[in-house]
Amino acid sequence: MKALFDLSFTRFVSTSIAKIVYVLVMIGLAVLYVVLVAAAFMTSTAFGVFMLLVGGPLTVLIYLCLTRLGIESLIATIRVAENTAELVRLQHAQQLPPSREHG
Repeated sequence: MKALFDLSFTRFVSTSIAKIVYVLVMIGLAVLYVVLVAAAFMTSTAFGVFMLLVGGPLTVLIYLCLTRLGIESLIATIRVAENTAELVRLQHAQQLPPSREHG
């Protein structure tokens, strides 16, 4: 939670809230499914059965896959950035001359 208010953006919060966002999207898609099926049954019984068995699950599956791809892409990009920052830090540590003590 502290990272949300880090104005210097030294820490990524996306990796820590990705699970929460994914669960919220799944809950939202479940609600969307129920609404789609209810609206379809109000239109006609045949359309309601179609949405219940084919259209609704297919819609939810497509949106869930797109959400998963988006979150995974974001996490992969953040991990690349974190690893690159670590490599730069290690490179700078190796290039620093050894300190000499004056005695």
